[in-house]
Amino acid sequence: MSFSDYLENSLLNHTVGKAAYIMPTAYVGLSTTNPLEDATGLAEPVGSAYARIATGALDWNSAAAGSIDNANTITFPTATGAWGTVTYFAIFDALTAGNMLTSGVLTISKTIGNGDTASFAPGQITITLD
Repeated sequence: MSFSDYLENSLLNHTVGKAAYIMPTAYVGLSTTNPLEDATGLAEPVGSAYARIATGALDWNSAAAGSIDNANTITFPTATGAWGTVTYFAIFDALTAGNMLTSGVLTISKTIGNGDTASFAPGQITITLD
């Protein structure tokens, strides 16, 4: 799991009072390539019913020991065509475009084809700060 350059700078500025950081809705997305910390490697599926999934506070367990994970299943729409082999997930601050906040590699990559539904069971997305 890696924080994006955008989030790192936002949190640092917030920590010393230079600028407030208020987290909007967190959207979970998928990528077929490594998004890198500056998001230049991001390759989300396009079309075929792909969309980032909005999450709220109740979708996440409370942070403990520098870690937080999803409390509820996060389910993407059923693919109406091929999305490719997804290898990473990312969290964004907008449904489309916006800023990537963090990303991580999937333990097991998954090829998403027509009729497949990608999902994360509770506890499968973990974000850690150390």
